Order: sequence, then structure tokens, then C-alpha cells
Amino acid sequence: MKRFASLLSVTMLLQFLPAIAQAQETLDPIQQVVAAGLMTNFQDGNFYPEKPLSRAELATILVKTFKLDKRASAQKETVLEVPDVPSSHWASNDIQVVLKTGIMNGYRDGMFFPNQRVSRAEAFAIFAQAHGVFQFPDENVAAIMDKYPDSATIPAWAKKSMATALYEGFVNTDAATNRINPLNPMTRADMAYALSQYLERQQRPASVPSAES
Repeated sequence: MKRFASLLSVTMLLQFLPAIAQAQETLDPIQQVVAAGLMTNFQDGNFYPEKPLSRAELATILVKTFKLDKRASAQKETVLEVPDVPSSHWASNDIQVVLKTGIMNGYRDGMFFPNQRVSRAEAFAIFAQAHGVFQFPDENVAAIMDKYPDSATIPAWAKKSMATALYEGFVNTDAATNRINPLNPMTRADMAYALSQYLERQQRPASVPSAES
């Protein structure tokens, strides 16, 4: 009798698996990243997808997503002096991690400007740095950029990192024009899209490009 009940449970589970898979596939990027704990709603329960992302928010998301606090360079006991990020700041620990790992950099006089907005070029380039930048030769970077009509407006320092972000599908481009809009503010929705694509990559990794590709 127990064996029959066990077989019945397995049969029922198999019947429900397609529905479970379909439910997972219909999750939009925001639902995916909130469910994964990589981003959260505000206290009022809203996500505010069009709200620009700040440097402090970006730091926290990167630490969570890429487990930057586990990297050797983040384990240094030295506390970096960041005049505009006191230890009481809600993102102080994560800002220390991104600075120690070199994923994000400070500005003049050691300032971090935690409330400053980040552009799409900055955010996607930094995201790619945390992910790992492919060492494309210059001609491959150029070939990737040629697909996007406004790629010339990407700052020179960000192009190789942006090439990785574009290759990996982390960048949500304009559906009608295929524009990157690199100088626009990075929104919470933009980041949710990048994170959802990163989560997808963990399930179905893309082939790592060779220097000749």
C-alpha cells in the first residue's frame, strides 16, 4: 500500500511539473530577481521600476549577486576611509567590499557618492566587471558595437566591459531601434533585466568566446 501511495505521489508530481515550469517561465524579470532575493521592493510593497539606481544600491546588488564578500580581496581587515559613507550608512559594508575588490572605485578625496545616479554604461560595465570581462580583441569589440547605432556614445573606458555585457545578453536595448542609450540613467527595471539574464545564464551557460570568435 505504501509503495502504491509513493508511486501515486510521483505520478501526480510529474503531472504538475509542466505547470510549474510554465509558471517559472512566465515570471517577469522583476518577479525573478525579487524571488531570488537580489533586489527587494520598497516598504510600501512597490518596486518602482523606473526609479534611477544609485551607486549604493548598485554596490549592494553586486555583492549579493556575485558573492563579492567571499573573494580574497574582500577579506582584508583594513577599513577604507570613505568620508561620505560612515559606518552607520545602510550600505557601508557592501561599499567597503566593492572598493576592496576593485569592482567599483571612489572619486576625489576618497568620496564614493553613494546617492549618485549611475548611467546605463557605468552600471552595465561595472556589472560585467563583477561577472568577469571577456578579453575580446579590439576587432571583436568593434564588431559587437557595430550592431548598435548609438554605441559611439559609450565612454571609451567602458567599451570592453560593455562588449561582454552585450555578448551575454545583460543589456536591454530599445526594441524598435536597437539603441543602447548608454548615457541614460540606469533604472531599477534595467538592473532587474540584467539580473534575470544572469540567472538564466546560470541555468544555460553561453559558450565562452575565444580570441578568434
